[in-house]
Parts: sequence; C-alpha cells; structure tokens
Amino acid sequence: MSLTGTPFLCTLVVLSVVALALPLVLWSRLRGPRVLRAAGRTLMLLFAQGAAVALVFTLVNNANSLYDTWGDLLGTGDHVRQAADLGADGTGGLALERLPAMRQSFEPATGPGMRAAGGVRVTQLKGRVSGVNAEVYVWLPPQYDEPAYRHHRFPVVELLPGYPGSAKAWFGSLHAHEQLLPLMREGQVAPFILVAPRTSLLPGVDTGCANIPGTVDADTWLSVDVPRMVMDNFRAESAPQGWAVAGYSAGAHCAAKLAVAHPDRYRAAVSLSGYNDPIGERDSLAAQSPALRAENNPYVLLREASAPPRIALYLSGQPHDGYEAAVALEQAAKAPTSVHVVFVPRSAGGHTMALWRPQVVPAFRWLTEMTGRRPVTAGGAAPPRSPSTAGATPAELASGIASRAAAGRSR
Repeated sequence: MSLTGTPFLCTLVVLSVVALALPLVLWSRLRGPRVLRAAGRTLMLLFAQGAAVALVFTLVNNANSLYDTWGDLLGTGDHVRQAADLGADGTGGLALERLPAMRQSFEPATGPGMRAAGGVRVTQLKGRVSGVNAEVYVWLPPQYDEPAYRHHRFPVVELLPGYPGSAKAWFGSLHAHEQLLPLMREGQVAPFILVAPRTSLLPGVDTGCANIPGTVDADTWLSVDVPRMVMDNFRAESAPQGWAVAGYSAGAHCAAKLAVAHPDRYRAAVSLSGYNDPIGERDSLAAQSPALRAENNPYVLLREASAPPRIALYLSGQPHDGYEAAVALEQAAKAPTSVHVVFVPRSAGGHTMALWRPQVVPAFRWLTEMTGRRPVTAGGAAPPRSPSTAGATPAELASGIASRAAAGRSR
C-alpha cells in the first residue's frame, strides 16, 4: 500500500474512528482481574494514540510531499547503481551527442494533485552516465498536443524539491501545473514542459546535487541524464537555450548551483529560500568537507569563474532565510550574469509550502521574460517595489509585494 495513496489514508481514517470508538464501548465492559483490565485499557489508549499520530503524520506528509515511498520514510531507499569518477564536467569523457536516443515508456502518475491540469506522467529512468535509477515526472503544457504546435519545440523547467522532499512536491503541494495551466492558455506564461526528477537518491542524506565519486553522481543525474531523456522523448528545446531549473529550500540551493556550474546546460534558475554554502543543510553530503563545500557553493563558483556565465537568476528569500544568500550572489555577479532578488518579509510566513506556493506564478512570469518565449502581460515578471505592505495578505507578501528597501527595516 502506497505511503501517499488514498487507500492508505482511508485505512488510517477508519482505524482512527475504530480506535476512538473502542474505549467508549468497551471501557466499562472489560472483565477479569484488575491487572488484565488495566492492560486492556492501556492497549486501547495506545492504539488510539498510534492511529491519531499516524493519521496526522500522513496528512502532513501528503500536504508537504516530504516522503514519497516507504523506503524514503524508513531510510532504506537506494537509487544509486554506481558512482564513477566522472571528472570536472560530470560526463566521464563521454561524447554525449553520440549516445543513442533513450526511449522511455510513461504512465499516469498517482498521488495528490497528480491527475489535475491534464495529469502528470512518470517514468523509471536508468541514468546511463550517472548510474542513478529513479523516477522522473513530466507534465506537458496545454499547447503540446495541439495541431498548430505539432512541429514546435518547448522550453523546459526542471523542478527540484527541498530535503526531505518528494519529486511530486511541485505538483502535489505547490500545485505548479494547476496554477500555470490557465496562464499558459492565455499566453501570459510560456508553455514550459515541467520535469521533476527524484533527488532523494540515498537513504537518510541529502545528496546536495553533488558528484561524489564512489557515493553518488547527483549533479550528472540532474544536469545530464534527465535533460537528455527529456530531449529524446519530447519536443523539448535543446540545452541550454530554453532550459531552466527551479527549486525551494535545499532544491533552491541546487537550482542556483546547477545553473552557475553549467551555463552550457541551463539558461536560468529560480531559487526560493535557498542558501549558498551547502552547510545550510547539515545532512548534505556536499557539506562533509571544506573542499566539497567550496565546489558546490554557487557564490564561490560565481566569484571564481574564469568568465561570468551567461545565465539569469531569480532569487527570493526572507531575512536569515535566503535573502542574504541572494544578495551575496547579486553582488558577486558580473555581466552577462543577471540576478533578480525578491525580498519576502517575515510577515509572509515561514519556511513552508504556504510561503513558496504563491511565488510560483511570479517566478514563471520572470522565466517567460528571461527566455523570451512569449510576451508577459501587464504586471508580469518583476514584483512591484512598493515601499508599503499595509493590508497585504501573506500570499501577496510571499509573491514579492514588498520593497528591498524594507529589508533593512525588517531584520
């Protein structure tokens, strides 16, 4: 029974009702010695508490897409077949353009939100370069199957969750496809293909989207194997033109790092509440040594790049939760690198899905403008920089309705 499936949730609801009813019905009817009656009542209370805790955990897990499978929850899921030393560029010297096309079979994805807005599909991908074997979720824009677009190639955004986090999170918790579908139909947002690969590849640790020989080649999985699979199976634009990566929390760190490290694979990145130093997630494998931290720190990579990368970065954050890291990248950037920083005040809420959900549309409006795919309607890409946030709702604040000048007053 799937951890995030409806049958499991319904089972817990039934068990919780039964656990509540048992003490009401049997408490005074138990017979036998006092010790046995006490033991029976204790077991009923433990059963009721266990059922309630399991139900609450499942509801929270489904709402926040923390653990996708029992293996993720129990720390038994290992999706790495091998982790060779692939060198500085993460390709192991392979001529990627000479590799034969990898044709994949897809099926409808299940779980909260996965059937909305036309439905999300999933495939099990065996990465030929990274040695990772994991699922990848794909959502196609409404224009994809229209006859007028049968020869059109579509831009792509790779979506990364936080840690712990499910690859389904952008669909099941942030409702990205549901928010973007009407805007894509109206031409306000470009018709992006949305791709969400698994990032929880090893039990109990965050890979930090790093290549660590002998342990994991997460960078190559995300920036080589997944994009090649998408381009082999869908009418997707070739990298880097038309390709972007977006993430929140630990996924935000990865998004910025991948774009800065691989301007030949991505043209833009969206980072929501990210950090630069991998130590921002203490369970990250990229935080285990000073050398790894430097190699996977987008600020260090940007500052020490031999030439400024031709990329655009959208970075949002609150004081002490992404904003300072965003400003550091902005200060380190030199043309043609461009950085757009969005200050989100504390009043917008904390480090949760509720903070990031209203940021999806502004971020994709910005991506539309940066990739130049379609004009943005009035009130589009850049959030207004009003000095006042009086009367604004938390959702409006989270989407960027606050000035950066207010940052100094809010710290």
